[in-house]
Amino acid sequence: FFFGIKPHLAIGTDLLFAAFTKLGGTVSLARTRMVDWKIVGQTAAGSIPASLATLYALHLAGPASPATQAVMTTTLGLALLLTAIAMLYKALYGKSAPRAISAADLAVATRARHWSLPLLFGAVIGSLVTLTSVGAGAIGVIVLMLLYPALPLPRIVAADIAHAVPLTLVAGLGHASIGSVDWMLLAKLLAGSLPGIWLGTRLVSSTPDRWIRSLLSVLLAYAGVKLIAL
Repeated sequence: FFFGIKPHLAIGTDLLFAAFTKLGGTVSLARTRMVDWKIVGQTAAGSIPASLATLYALHLAGPASPATQAVMTTTLGLALLLTAIAMLYKALYGKSAPRAISAADLAVATRARHWSLPLLFGAVIGSLVTLTSVGAGAIGVIVLMLLYPALPLPRIVAADIAHAVPLTLVAGLGHASIGSVDWMLLAKLLAGSLPGIWLGTRLVSSTPDRWIRSLLSVLLAYAGVKLIAL
């Protein structure tokens, strides 16, 4: 959006970009046994079908139509603002999750309050990600914080990244099938991103939760305001 790229191309390209880069992060995190695959599976069971349904709706409406692009831009801006508010509140007033957790406590921490909640929130994320390319990261982290409040932040981030791989791949390929991907831009983004993912997966375990949430909330609020003002 900030480089004059049309919304539907920016979203489709970003989805495939996210799929490839988050795959690298997932492999790195899986090697350290930070990924809780049960959480990933439960969330994906709701997000993947919702993504397919949203792709079908975009196909019918036409992703390049002015009305569809206006909806994409406004929805994305609002989603970023709401995420920023939630993250800032959590950083200022929320209780910090433990940095480490025992095996017994982990079994309890990865149990959702109700079996349907991961499916429901997964469906919302799936639709939002497909429509805006946002949700597989920042919004997904907030949702997992709400569903699993006792889970340490590094494990929440790891589950969110792992869940994003199949979701963004399905959504990105769907966008590609309707002509909403700029392949040259995708190649340039990938060339500069993989070293950053590798470094980020190592920094997250040593950076205080409050710092991460506060910084993300400021960046997301700025992006949200810019998009709504377009």
